[in-house]
Order: sequence, then structure tokens, then C-alpha cells
Amino acid sequence: MSASSPPATRGPFDCIVVGAGHNGLVCATYLARAGRTVLVVEAADRVGGAAVTREFAPGHRVSAGAHLLHQMPEALLADLRLAEHGFDYAARALPTTALAADRPPLPIGLGGLAALGAVSPRDAAAFVPFQERLGRFAKVLYPLLDSIPPRLGTDSWGDRLAFLKLGWRIRTLGRRDMRELLRIIGMNAYDLISDEFETPLLQGALGFDAILGTNFGPRAPGTVLTLLNRLAAESAVAPQPLSQPKGGMGALSDALAKAAIAAGASVRTGARVARIRIEGDRVVGVALESGEAIDARVVLSSADAKTTFLKLLGTRHLDTGFVRRVDHLRSKGLAAKLHLALDRAPVFRGVDARALGGRLLIAPSLDYLERAWNCSKYGESSTTPALEVTLPTVHDPALAPSGRHVLSAIVQYVPYAPKAGWGAERPRALENVLATLEEHAPGLRASVTASEFLTPADLEREFGMSGGHWHHGELAFDQFYMVRPVPGAAQYRTPVAGLYLCGASGHPGGGVMGLAGRNAARALLRGAA
Repeated sequence: MSASSPPATRGPFDCIVVGAGHNGLVCATYLARAGRTVLVVEAADRVGGAAVTREFAPGHRVSAGAHLLHQMPEALLADLRLAEHGFDYAARALPTTALAADRPPLPIGLGGLAALGAVSPRDAAAFVPFQERLGRFAKVLYPLLDSIPPRLGTDSWGDRLAFLKLGWRIRTLGRRDMRELLRIIGMNAYDLISDEFETPLLQGALGFDAILGTNFGPRAPGTVLTLLNRLAAESAVAPQPLSQPKGGMGALSDALAKAAIAAGASVRTGARVARIRIEGDRVVGVALESGEAIDARVVLSSADAKTTFLKLLGTRHLDTGFVRRVDHLRSKGLAAKLHLALDRAPVFRGVDARALGGRLLIAPSLDYLERAWNCSKYGESSTTPALEVTLPTVHDPALAPSGRHVLSAIVQYVPYAPKAGWGAERPRALENVLATLEEHAPGLRASVTASEFLTPADLEREFGMSGGHWHHGELAFDQFYMVRPVPGAAQYRTPVAGLYLCGASGHPGGGVMGLAGRNAARALLRGAA
């Protein structure tokens, strides 16, 4: 979607939002609804950031980044009235199936209990209590995602009250669950999952959800935190949250842009910001690469923290300690994206038609995941990568010509800067992925008519994400909640008056959920600027 609102003037605007990704658009909508004059400026010729639907081969379209919607709260979708702006689903409640080369596929979830029981009655009996327990933790933690984090070390009663509310929510779990949450939240996913289950396919699937999009292996401390963060977001969606937007993820972004425009915001594409303008230690607007200056009292950046502070703002406006903290943010991605154009539907061993339209995981054990991660430590792509595979054309045939299909896969682990350089590493990494797919879907290679392989370096170049990290920075204890992205900018406000963060660099991080954008709008509307 290109700019469809009237051309923006020089302003002045109350607010300028830098970047028309999903968080930026959500933020703009809530600010416009509150009566602020809002302009969204986007460097690309369409809205969405990485949440776009792109044609990578003639007639073949696919979601460029995330390909499944499972973290945007139902209440947010309803509040933005996205259905009225054309948003719809191609499929909901998608199944997850774990694949292995040497054994039958395993359905994951409540619908797969019979299959799990045939493999391990012990695991089948333990699965529901485990899911229910983590579900209780997730519901307690969800309000953290949907709120502005408190500040540390202040005398503000608002911050004190936020900590008291957090403590009370944990206390309402009851003594047993409270102790269990405090015991596991700092653990690694490997130990938690292997303590609970013995079936490698189940272990691998659960472990994959803990490391997807991160720079961690399942043995890394804190991977239970990343798992709970995912589950907390999903707890506000539906009992089976995995969904596929009709028309790809770009259709969601288009609906978000229409919602912003309907609320009164202006959206301008093809308008790359060169710098955030400062006068007298305060934001006064932005300057575009074209040379145009646009005035505003407040600028909210949905770009990542490194891009916002080190490039668009400039270090001369910040103290040395703050610059050092931003520079040291861990934001080198390890997740790549593969798109394949196929002349026929692939056949995965043992996978029926319903499962083929869902989420296929190639992560057959926790040890498999750990070995896959090991390669990245030495600047190499995994020889046997872990994959999340979808075939969007099963439920949305319009994404490819008649009778043809597209395959979309998230690939763990592909280093941001391989030691051999991308000239040598790209064909090697792509071969590793294709060989892994062929092992599970014999004959797939012969059906490939075109391919696109987006490494973390490609994601950085195309979508402006520093390090190509899907979350704009690791979700780790030292980059989480009240210290995300860094102290001094952890409540969406920054050290510069009038400058806010509203993207995935801020709390609660990445994933197509929109909460960072809404929280940032709330922070501004509470009277800070």
C-alpha cells in the first residue's frame, strides 16, 4: 500500500511517527484518536516494514518476514476495527506438526494427544497439566506486555504501584504456582522441557518456540523467559492462536494504515528520514533525505534503538554513557527467511492435507537445536538448520498462479556476519536448507522454480533493522521489561525531550503484536510531552 492519505505539508504536526511498520501505525492510530495531528513517514514505497507481502517471483507472493499471526491481541484487532478496513483470515487455529526423518510426524497440541499417547503415555498424561500451568503463568504475565514498564529507583507512587501490582498478580497464582514460576523463569528451556517430557519430537517443538528469532540455543539461560513471553502474548489471542492473514502479512499492514488514516493520521510513503531535528536540546521535527524539513513537537521512532539514536539523532545529542549502552545492545540476528516458488504441492512424509496447511517444524530434538546453534558460534550457518515451514497457498491460492504454490520458512540459525563472507556462505547456507527440506519432502527440489533467501544482513539492508534481528534486540533479562532497550529509554521516552521509541526495541519487543506502539502512545498521552 502506498500513501493514500492527502500529501503531508511541512507541519507543524503534534507528532511525527518514523516508520510505517505495524507498531508505528498502531501508535499513530491511537494518537490521532486522541486528537493529535499525526504524520507517519515511511522510507519504503509501501507501509508495513518487514510485515509486507512481496512478489519474489512472477505471480508468487509471500509474507516477507513473519508469516503467521499469533500475538496481536484480539481486543486490539477489534479496537482498531481492522475487519472494517479489509482485514480477514485465510485460516485460523492452524495445527503444528513436528517432523523427523526417521519416525512419523507428531501433531503438537491438544489435538495430537492420541498420537502422543501412542508414542509415550507418560508424556500424553503430562502434556495437558504442563500446558495449563504455563498458561496460568502466561495470563499473569500478559498485563506486563500491555503496560508501560515502571522505572527503577524512583520515588514515584505510580512506579511503586506498578511493582505492587506485579507482585500481587504473581501472588494470586497461589503458593505452589508462584514458587514454580520463580523457579523456572530464569532457567534454560532444555532443562525444563527435558525434565517434563521424554519424546524427542515433542521436546524439540517446545524448545523451538523458546528460541525462535533469538541468538540462543535451548541450553542458554533465560530461554524459559522467551518461551513465557511468547505464551503471554498468545494468551490474549485465542485458545489456538496460529492464524494466516488472507493476502499475507501485508494485508494486515494495509488495514492498519487504513485504520490510522480513518482516525485522522496522514501516512506518507517514499519519505526517508535523514535525521531527527533538534533545537535547544528538544525535538523540533525531522528532515527527509529529499531535503524537506517537517516540524513537529514530538517524534516517535519505530526504527530500532541503534538506528534511532546513533544514526537519525546522532551521538552529539546524547551523553557518552547512554551512547555506550546503545552501542552495546545485542542485536545481531540469527534467523533467516527462505521463499520457494513450487510448480506443485510438496509431499512431506506422513503429513496429511490438513497438517500441510499448518505449521511444520523441523526441530526433531533439543539436541538437534543445540547442535544447530553451535555452528553459529563459529560464524557458520547450521549444516542441519531448524525450520518453521508454512505453505500459505494451501489456504490462500491467490498467492501463486493456479496449480502452483509458495513455501515460506524461517531458518534458525544463520549468522549475521559469517566468517567466510556472504559470497561464499550464501550458497552453502541455502544448500543446507534445501537438503534439509528434501530429506523430509522427497522431490521438493525438482519442483522449485524460483527461490529467495533473506539472511539477517539482507533483512538489515532491506528493512532497516540493525543486525537483522527480528526483535530489534535480544529478549534477555538485561534487555527486557523495565530495562528494554537500555536504562534511560525504557519507558518509551528518551533522554531527548520530545523523542520517543514506539517499535520493537521498546517493551515488549518483537513479534507482530502492536503492543509497543500502543504503549508508546499511552506514555505520550499521559502528559510527558
